[in-house]
Parts: sequence; structure tokens; C-alpha cells
Amino acid sequence: MTDLGTEIFYKTSRSGGKGGQNVNKVETQVEALWNVVQSEFFTDEEKQLILHKLESRINKDGCVFVKVSETRSQLENKEIAKQKLEELVAKSLVKPKKRKPTKPSKAAKEKRLEHKKKDSEKKQLRKRDW
Repeated sequence: MTDLGTEIFYKTSRSGGKGGQNVNKVETQVEALWNVVQSEFFTDEEKQLILHKLESRINKDGCVFVKVSETRSQLENKEIAKQKLEELVAKSLVKPKKRKPTKPSKAAKEKRLEHKKKDSEKKQLRKRDW
């Protein structure tokens, strides 16, 4: 996995939640932004794949963003944001395997037909002759 640390830009803001006075004074919430197009770590093909798979997380400037306010520490939140961003990018680069269409085996077909015959016989026995 590549280290995007040099290309990530961080924005901080005041976070809600626990922390008492700390919440009102210290900017602990971190928003990590990474510009996909300007990245030097990936090829053009990989960049297109990332842009396509993460389009819901990309803003109008072409930056992937992650917002974190899990802890009271800005430094810890930066580390968490960096990890989440790297995981997102790594997951977006995974290409799904192509599905190979398969047919049911002869035994499976026979088993299905046998089951249908048994069910049919069962229902025929339920009928009453008046």
C-alpha cells in the first residue's frame, strides 16, 4: 500500500460531542483531502479507476475527502483520517473477478426433476374422488 501522507492536505474544525471546554476551544475534527488527478503515485489508468469508484466521495475540485472526529486529539484524528483514506484508495483499486457462467450438472437437473415428481404425486394423493 502506498503512503499518501505527502499528498494529503488537512483541514481542521471544531468538533462536536464529548470534550467539555475542549470542544469549544480546540479544532480536533480533521478533514483529509487528497487530489487524485495531481497524484504522482498512480498511473492514469489507476487514477480513472479511483475517480470512478470513489465518485461519491470526490468534491468539485477532484479531491477525495474523509472527515474524522473520533477522538479528542487532532493528531490521532489525522492518523485515522490518513489510514481511512489509504484504505479507501486500496479498496477502489481492486478489480472484481469476471464471473464465469456455469450450467447445472446433469445430476442436479435429475434431482430437481425427481423432487418435482414427488411433489406432484403428493398433491395428487391429496385430491379426493367423490
